[in-house]
Amino acid sequence: MGDWKTTDGLPRRRRHRALSPLREHLRDTFWFAPTAALFLVFVVWSAATAADDAILTALRDAGDEDAVSDLLGIAEDAKTVVTTISAAMMTFIGVVFSISLVAVQMAAGQFSPRVVRIFVRSRITKATFAVFLATFVQSLLVLTSYDSQRDPALVASIPLVQSVLTLILVGLSVILFVMYVNSTLRLMRVAHVVDLITREALRVVANMPLGVSAEKPVGIGTGTDTSTAPHPDLGPETARIAHHGRAGVLRDVDIARLVRMARQNGVVLRLVPRIGDFVVPGTPVFAVHGGPATKGLRALSFQVSVGAERTFHQDLGFGLRQLSDIALRALSPAVNDPTTAVQAVDRIVQFLSSVAQRPLGALLHRDRQGTVRLVQPVPDWTELVDLAFTEIRGCAVSSPQVTRRLLAGLDDLLGAVPEDRRAPLVRHRTLLTQAVERTVPEAADRAFALHPDRQGIG
Repeated sequence: MGDWKTTDGLPRRRRHRALSPLREHLRDTFWFAPTAALFLVFVVWSAATAADDAILTALRDAGDEDAVSDLLGIAEDAKTVVTTISAAMMTFIGVVFSISLVAVQMAAGQFSPRVVRIFVRSRITKATFAVFLATFVQSLLVLTSYDSQRDPALVASIPLVQSVLTLILVGLSVILFVMYVNSTLRLMRVAHVVDLITREALRVVANMPLGVSAEKPVGIGTGTDTSTAPHPDLGPETARIAHHGRAGVLRDVDIARLVRMARQNGVVLRLVPRIGDFVVPGTPVFAVHGGPATKGLRALSFQVSVGAERTFHQDLGFGLRQLSDIALRALSPAVNDPTTAVQAVDRIVQFLSSVAQRPLGALLHRDRQGTVRLVQPVPDWTELVDLAFTEIRGCAVSSPQVTRRLLAGLDDLLGAVPEDRRAPLVRHRTLLTQAVERTVPEAADRAFALHPDRQGIG
């Protein structure tokens, strides 16, 4: 969705689809999908029971006892299958997800503990687990519906529709199992993992509208109007709101509600810590500008979400942090996998290229009248470049494959960024060159390690 433009073609304001913190938090949990599936299976089972009762009543009203007898025979044949399903499904669930835990441990050890959240957020994993549990519960419910009476004139229940529904769930379970195995195997491949991390990081970038000059704060997708106007005069700081909840990482803030609260109180709010910062009780989280901190603003501290780990929801630098972790682990002497480090560097360069022309430093969130109501700090260009290259550069000196890829990436970025953003890239290139010259004794090896190559070494 593009920016709104005036007749002179300049960007004015841009409306974004609201991002739901609740939706993001539920995606980071594993209990919601199975719980919802269990609730849904009870609803569907009740509907199927009503359908079975309606069919039996209709046949008896029509006096067709032969049809009732035939349905009774079919249901009895299906009972054997349903019994087998109920006995085997829980064992199947245990075996499958025991293998999953082993896969998660291997991925965490090979890549980074931060990638475990990819498994937790995997939709196919949650769907598979939910359908498996639903199939198990459905089979138990169907077994309770069977009547011990065999006389067609006296039988009170024939769970035909329920049995068919159970067989459908079994078929769906088999399909999801195949998809789940394929997804799990893909999540154990480094190329797929770094691709997923990069895509999530680029989603955060995609919510930022293109600006007109570097380092000017802009808006981000919040369900409110945003613009690329320069930083406004916020007015004097009149109060600070402290965090009163548990200690932890600032995961996200409810931007739409904060903008509404600021508009109702006629003030401008400034988020003091950045998303991803660790906060403790008493840490100032909001500064109030342009007006007093009224009673309505005392609830501001409840509009922030603090958790045990960072998330992608509003965190611009979290993707780079994960890619850097993967590269560092690959470069450690215990792993010694420079090719994986090169793959991580590929995606780091891709991410930095995506923000090369974008304003950074702060995000301005506006109300529907276009007035700035919330200022949210984000990393600037220099901070992102340092996060991307500082640690990797320090560990890559002894690996010519990685130094060659780093130099090629820095050269590509130097050609893509504006003049005022080249300084940190030049600094990292110079430091990398100096480190290689100090570390590698042979001139031929130094020349080889300092030759830019997008593939590292072929």
